[in-house]
Amino acid sequence: MVNPAKQQNFQKLQALLNELPWYVDEYINHKLRKLSAASLFNYCHDYKIFFNWMISEQLWTGSMKDIPLERLERLTVLEVEGFLNFLHYQLNNKELTVNRKLSALKSLFNYLQNIAETQDLQAYINRNVMAKIEFNEIKETMETRANKMEGKILLGDEYEQFRLFVAQGFGELNKDNKKIYNFYKMNQQRDTAIISLILGSGLRLSELVGLDLDDIDFSKYCARVIRKGNKEQFVFFSQVAMADLQEYLTIRTEKYQVDKTNKALFVSAPMGPKGKSRRLTARSVEKLVEKYAAAFGKPSLSVHKLRHSFATRYHSEINDVPKLRRQLGHSSIQTTMIYTHIRNEDLKSAVDKMDMPKD
Repeated sequence: MVNPAKQQNFQKLQALLNELPWYVDEYINHKLRKLSAASLFNYCHDYKIFFNWMISEQLWTGSMKDIPLERLERLTVLEVEGFLNFLHYQLNNKELTVNRKLSALKSLFNYLQNIAETQDLQAYINRNVMAKIEFNEIKETMETRANKMEGKILLGDEYEQFRLFVAQGFGELNKDNKKIYNFYKMNQQRDTAIISLILGSGLRLSELVGLDLDDIDFSKYCARVIRKGNKEQFVFFSQVAMADLQEYLTIRTEKYQVDKTNKALFVSAPMGPKGKSRRLTARSVEKLVEKYAAAFGKPSLSVHKLRHSFATRYHSEINDVPKLRRQLGHSSIQTTMIYTHIRNEDLKSAVDKMDMPKD
């Protein structure tokens, strides 16, 4: 199954690698079988920030692409701490973000010291300064993170209210603005299907935009997706999502003038001199969610927050963490456990039941 979004991410990764030193390219090729191109692109972006900082601090006077291994080997703890302070105080990166960028650097330097080797079987570097750098201590508990998330996701009746708002309410709200209203009517069924599918399955953004028509199993209410680590998995979705998806598919070909060779599930309006519709991009989905979220009165909503909304509701209804972990495609169950901390009223209800007489 050819995944255009995956191919696009790979092309972006290769373009960025052209700006970086040769040993970064070698490291990325080493990781390519295990991590997605999107994740590795983020790694490379972090390396670019680090190398540009080295040049701005005159730790290297040549081009970024020519920074030698010997210069990395001579980096001091004080210099690296200066970079982390730069991230925090000048780029305003939060502690978690600084930790993520430090983790990317630690992984690269570990490869250079312990995995990569020259033709005479010597390590690329003998001294690894990153091994001496500690991560920021994050004191935030899982429950604190859950409480922060709670105000930014859909809970209770909001879940269905938001879907109905996209399906009908947005049009009623903007019926006096012809330009906005006409654009909404053009994409009404498609946008409803997108929102409904995320809320009814918890799909990631990359998984959603990568879907093709033949990835949908209409008899089993599931979709075939490529998850992180290039793992293929069948993800189930709700009956409501199926109904909205089928309504969209009845108008997809004619309304969007879709060529028979275009197998993308979600497409954009015809564009360009030839008037061809194309696979809807991730950014386009982000923008449409932002548009509806702002009009709905919850501007903090995003595609990822809709995924969180699904997970919260799933846990509330099913209360089966291993099944939720599989549905979301989490590699670690600890990531899934955050949803067990979100609904404080559920905890209060459980405590209240302790006072009730037993039958």
